[in-house]
Amino acid sequence: MKKLQRAEATGQPLRIKLGLDPTAPDIHFGHTVVLNKMRQLQDLGHTVIFLIGDFTSLIGDPSGRNTTRPPLTAEQIRANAETYFAQAKLVLDESKTEIRYNSEWSDPLGARGMIQLAAKYTVARMMERDDFNKRFKAGQSISVHEFLYPLMQGYDSVALKSDLELGGTDQKFNLLVGRHLQQEYGQEPQCILTMPLLEGLDGVEKMSKSKNNYIGIGEDANTMFAKTLSISDELMWKWYTLLSFRSLEEIAALKAEVAGGRNPKDAKVLLAKELTARFHSAQAAEAAEQDFIHRSKGGVPDEIPEVTLSGAPLGIAQLLKQANLAPSTSEGNRLIDGGGVRIDSAVVSDKGLKLGAGSYVVQVGKRKFARVHLA
Repeated sequence: MKKLQRAEATGQPLRIKLGLDPTAPDIHFGHTVVLNKMRQLQDLGHTVIFLIGDFTSLIGDPSGRNTTRPPLTAEQIRANAETYFAQAKLVLDESKTEIRYNSEWSDPLGARGMIQLAAKYTVARMMERDDFNKRFKAGQSISVHEFLYPLMQGYDSVALKSDLELGGTDQKFNLLVGRHLQQEYGQEPQCILTMPLLEGLDGVEKMSKSKNNYIGIGEDANTMFAKTLSISDELMWKWYTLLSFRSLEEIAALKAEVAGGRNPKDAKVLLAKELTARFHSAQAAEAAEQDFIHRSKGGVPDEIPEVTLSGAPLGIAQLLKQANLAPSTSEGNRLIDGGGVRIDSAVVSDKGLKLGAGSYVVQVGKRKFARVHLA
């Protein structure tokens, strides 16, 4: 509050930092919980710093981990970082956003600087971190480089002279290290603001690319809409609270309507359309709803990929792999076992099926289609 009052009195905007490590190419709905808050602060006139952790990604964030996280290669990080802000500007105002990479100050630090930085924090304080403490007590390994992660994230705050840092609740320890290091370097310590974590499509784990329970904000409108509809009725209300721009009063009224007998799917459709419209358009959201209805009735979308294959007769699992409808023949067989494969609208139950020359509409699950021309 003191910082906000001072900013208002002096006209000097706060420097507000959000760091994201490019550990995957997609920014997903979980990230937008914090990004939306950044946009609100940006609209109030404060300076928003979107920090891409290209250096800290080399270490690997141990937050919430019960095992050592394998660090990414420099090539993986570079490829992911290229797409990050292109997606983030779907939420943030690009013209008012400062984009930084923490390799700017972390690389020049060198071995001597790293030793001097490490001297400013104790092992005892580091072991107060919940995931480190649990792993130590359980006899699970903790690599020395993992101690460097919170130190380097904290040093980012020093380098940027951050007034406020945002992050998920799992980042609280790292954000507090930033406060400590700023004091060590003679700066006024930053305030921190943590936001709740968003459970992914499974309703159990936090949304994550590695757990494949995410919706990327760059995904196409039809996929975004359909994935949102797949969440549970219970999870829907937390998504409303964390993702929707509706007021809490509107959400409470909608929840009361559902409790009074309204079909919860109606509320889920409203949420799916709101989120799809935000990252695409209202027209795209309407079209995605109609596409979903069409597919739910067993219909085939008007436009599906055309694939030409040779080698007839071809086994069904091999066809799924070659048509990019399954990553492998074993996964293709698993999909067949689960009743998730259709040829010309008929469910495939025989994994030994071989298709002769001809054209077929192949469907996997509810959303994957291809028109396969087999010769």
